Amino acid sequence: MAGAARARRNAPPREEVLAAAMNMIAERGLEKLTMAALGREVGMSSGHLLYYFHSKDELLLRTLEWSESRLGIARGRLLTRTAPARERLDAYVDLYVPDGHRDPHWTLWLEVWNRSQNADDDARDRQAAIEGAWHRDLVALLAEGISHGEFRPVDPDRFATRLRALLDGFSLHVAIGLRGTDREHVLAHVREFLDDTLGRAGLADA
Repeated sequence: MAGAARARRNAPPREEVLAAAMNMIAERGLEKLTMAALGREVGMSSGHLLYYFHSKDELLLRTLEWSESRLGIARGRLLTRTAPARERLDAYVDLYVPDGHRDPHWTLWLEVWNRSQNADDDARDRQAAIEGAWHRDLVALLAEGISHGEFRPVDPDRFATRLRALLDGFSLHVAIGLRGTDREHVLAHVREFLDDTLGRAGLADA
């Protein structure tokens, strides 16, 4: 018991473990992320990792939450900078869409989504919190653009729901490497959609 307690005290900070898990996904793929492999990476036994995280599902969700917290900081910076709402909306989309096939963050998201079929209420609530943060920021940005006359008047909440559904669909195609759907084509499609639906020219038809 004393040895186990000493090992836990000498274990790396939890954030270091999560960062190592994310790096392993980026460098080796999700299939290589096992408790044993991660333990070797951070100098812990798989038993100690299970002490901290209880299951691989919990490890994956916490790693996703850690990654999302970093994205949330980046998103906050780009949304609060001094720039037209449309420019910040394009930056939001750019941050949302995967960098390419096997993007590590989206690879992790897809795995957590897949495992969520059997997740408990706490895990589902935590996943919803991640989605909710993206949604609230988008609604606020749309409302700002509408109030300043940069966007045609739409219901910000309903539009945000539909736009994120579009982004999720396109992002899935990019993340899995669907042929004929690369990141640049997706960004061009989304820009065209935003021009058609939010552009000032649409006011005449509103």
